[in-house]
Order: sequence, then C-alpha cells, then structure tokens
Amino acid sequence: MSDVSLRALVLVCTLKPSPAESSSQLLAEQVIEELGTHGVTGEIIRVVDHDVRFGVTADEGDGDGWPGIRAKMLASDILVVATPIWMGQPSSVCKMTLERLDAELGETDDEGRMLTEGKVAMVAVVGNEDGAHHTVAEVLQALNDTGFTAASTAATYWVGEAMQGTDYLELEKTPEKTASATQAAARNAVHLATLLRNAPYPASA
Repeated sequence: MSDVSLRALVLVCTLKPSPAESSSQLLAEQVIEELGTHGVTGEIIRVVDHDVRFGVTADEGDGDGWPGIRAKMLASDILVVATPIWMGQPSSVCKMTLERLDAELGETDDEGRMLTEGKVAMVAVVGNEDGAHHTVAEVLQALNDTGFTAASTAATYWVGEAMQGTDYLELEKTPEKTASATQAAARNAVHLATLLRNAPYPASA
C-alpha cells in the first residue's frame, strides 16, 4: 500500500466512441480497479470521445481536445495506455495519442526535466489476433522516449485464439493469467511511482 496519494489516468484508444462496448475499456476498468486496491485514485478517458487533433504540439488550436487531456495527464503519477490490436499493431487512435506526446520533448521544468519525467507508464492490450508483445513494445518505447518510466512487468494483455471472433468483453470471466498480469503491473507501478515521488530524477545537466 502506498503511503502517498497517487493519481492515475487511463487513456483508452479504442476506435469505438461511447457508449459502444469496448474490450479495451473493460481491461482499462480492471486496471484502474486494481490500482485502486493500492489507494490510487484515477480517471478513464476514451480518446475518441474528444476532438483530439492530429499533430505533435501540446495544442493544435481550433478546439483541440488534447490540452484538456494533457492537463489531467500532467496532474497524474501513472499513465495507462489501453489499446486494441489492429493488424498486429496499436490502434490508429493509440498512435495519434503517442504522436501528441512528442510535444513533451520540448516542455521542461525549471531544472530542465521533461514534465513527464517521474511519471510511470503502464500498457493494457486486447485483441483476437497475435501481436500483444509487439504492441506493448511499441507503446512502452514511445512512452519512455517522451519521459515516462516503466516498472517491472509494466503491461497486461489478453489475446484470443487466432482468426476467431471472440472478444475480451464476451468472456464469462477474466482469465487467470490476465488477472495476474494486471495485479503485478498495478502493484509494481504504484511501488515505482511512490519511489519517484519521494526521489525525483536529477536535474538536467
């Protein structure tokens, strides 16, 4: 249990706007619930419900929905990116989200650190095709490039049988291996976020 009040933001990168059912949303809800057992409060945002523009700046103007999401991200200690697998890759919404994070490379605090440094990254992936490890690798690398830190076993995922139509949200119960991965990812993320809160990264040289 963390002795520090931590916050998490979960960005769900499904292609489906609310209120459509989404397997990515379901796994995101399970992640935030597990984080909650460690005293973490949080919020889930379905990215396609907001008018997020394509681009690589912090604000693309003209009613761009990203600045509001970004403000919540910067107020959080843990960022979770939940995405489906499409053609063995993260969804297009996930890739757009990662592209918007590119702006963080040019945003620093008074000591030269990116504003995202000290924040912990988690990834949640669902699909009924192969590609979970590849998708996790792509997303975690992009998050690390833009300042986030990944704990041990920083991801949870579920993939169904190849070329079959069953979705995660159609399962009668959460598979034990996925539940175990979610528990480990949440536990380790909270541990690392607490450490980084108490001992921030050094100032940039």
